[in-house]
Amino acid sequence: MLEDKIKRINELYHKAKAEGLTADEAKEQQQLRSEYIANIRANLRGQLNNISIQNEDGSVENLGEKFGNKTGH
Repeated sequence: MLEDKIKRINELYHKAKAEGLTADEAKEQQQLRSEYIANIRANLRGQLNNISIQNEDGSVENLGEKFGNKTGH
């Protein structure tokens, strides 16, 4: 996510606390937050899909291949 979008999320948060938001600003804030959360989830899923574990028998199991194809939230 671009730094300017994160900056805008913070600006809207501070404005909401100080004086309140207009309907358009509240809608923009919700959209930016949803985009931010989707980005965080995608990054986390990408990291989790690259995890491999070594079993007791010495075999290596890629958890991304085993569990990574499930649909998310």
